[in-house]
Amino acid sequence: MNKNILALIFAALLFPPCFSAAAQQPKKVPRIGFLYIGDGRGPGVEAFRRGLTELGYVEGKDLIIEYRGAKGKSERLSELAAELVRLKVDVIVTGGGGNPVGLAAKNATTTIPIVMAVMGGDPVAAGLIASLARPGGNITGLSNLAPELAWRRLELVKETFPKVTRVAFIWDPSISDPSRPGTSRLEETQAAAQALGLKLLPLEVRSPDELANAFESAARERAAAIMIPAYMVGAYRRQITDFSIKKRLPVSCDSRLNVEEGACLMAYGPNLSELYRRAATYVDKILKGAKPVDLPVERPMKFELIIDLKTAKKIGLTIPPNVLARADKVIR
Repeated sequence: MNKNILALIFAALLFPPCFSAAAQQPKKVPRIGFLYIGDGRGPGVEAFRRGLTELGYVEGKDLIIEYRGAKGKSERLSELAAELVRLKVDVIVTGGGGNPVGLAAKNATTTIPIVMAVMGGDPVAAGLIASLARPGGNITGLSNLAPELAWRRLELVKETFPKVTRVAFIWDPSISDPSRPGTSRLEETQAAAQALGLKLLPLEVRSPDELANAFESAARERAAAIMIPAYMVGAYRRQITDFSIKKRLPVSCDSRLNVEEGACLMAYGPNLSELYRRAATYVDKILKGAKPVDLPVERPMKFELIIDLKTAKKIGLTIPPNVLARADKVIR
């Protein structure tokens, strides 16, 4: 038999098994780390998962998500971020908790891409990115930065409670130093209060015990309402709900999620569920080869007013019809 024919027969016998073996190589399943400050997978996490589903991903099949929640303890965030890095996740998504969550992820890795699902305040001022258009480094995502919201939220409080003269503002100085936007948030709210003829009562809270004291102080000082940033709600949601009803003090928060979770009477701000859902598109692009440095950070374009009449009833309040008429959603 011709040597060339023998060679072809040998090759035909040899290569099919090789192709078959290659075809049977298991596909690498991407692993996503989801870091947040709360104590459970709330509506934000579910919105992110829904976004992945809309993009065609099946959790457990096309990707694996490693959830790490700090249960309201910001000091645990660094440890949890380091744990995700050790797991060699392909992307880290930072959820509720604002700058502390983002900074914990940033300090844990300079190589693994980080997607901010919801970043409260200014991520540039916080040192997380270089600019919104060109983030630089390994971080991108979405920010709910909108300085004008402080004035609008206080104006809504004044319209809801026409006789209001004092409003309390809860903040955590341990995560709101001058290098982070938490301080500017307080300053913005103070400036808005002065312009609206209101007295703002800043109340420092670093722990559940201090939160109880803050509500006591607000009640003692006869504040008509308490304003609480989203990152504080994520850490103390259950306690805020209990104290608000017990002290009959309405709470004004940042987003629909805060109201739907029962922590707040009302909220004005961006739709955080939509931001979480949009974060899935960033993860999708990165898994397909995009670099965070080439993905501009998005800001919210649409804002909404949400009011919970069930909470109002528990506190013993009546919401004026003109305010209800402007609400995008009323929970009855």
